[in-house]
Amino acid sequence: MNDYSNPINRLIEELSKLPGVGRKTAQRLAFHIINMKDEDVTALSEAIKDVKNEIVRCSICCNISDSDPCAICNNSHRDNTTICVVEDPRDVAAMERIKDYNGKYHVLNGVIDPINGVGPDMINIKELLHRLANEDIEEIIMATNPTIEGEATAMYIARLIKPMGIRVTRIAHGLPVGGDIEYADDVTISKALEGRREI
Repeated sequence: MNDYSNPINRLIEELSKLPGVGRKTAQRLAFHIINMKDEDVTALSEAIKDVKNEIVRCSICCNISDSDPCAICNNSHRDNTTICVVEDPRDVAAMERIKDYNGKYHVLNGVIDPINGVGPDMINIKELLHRLANEDIEEIIMATNPTIEGEATAMYIARLIKPMGIRVTRIAHGLPVGGDIEYADDVTISKALEGRREI
């Protein structure tokens, strides 16, 4: 239904294509943009064009970057013997924020999800195996999300890598710091018990 003039409807339609943005949020954003200063609208549109034109996938780790290879792959001070495998570029950013990990990364850009038609050949597993064949890697840390798809993907990749003699580990899952056991679901409590360590 066209409630507004064509330019506004077109903007609402385009904004509603963004993840997590429904029609009402798209309308709110559209009217916010209409009320923005011209220079702010220009800056927003330029930023969108620039990110689309200047961001590339790193040919080594498959992360997004403004250079190829990315700054992490190019950093000679990082541990070249460890690769942390994550689902998404946002996971790299989260890991980098904690400043506890000094190895390299590999971004799968998804997980195996047969229900939604995503098979192993549709994510960056081939690229990971190529790296393992050509680099001296001692450990792979599987840091996929603790979902059914994330767990299945981690197990699938671990089965492919173990015959290579490379150590495969999985990040621990469980109760978050500050969380209450009584509010945790059964899987979270089970994973917390499974990942317990001596103190």
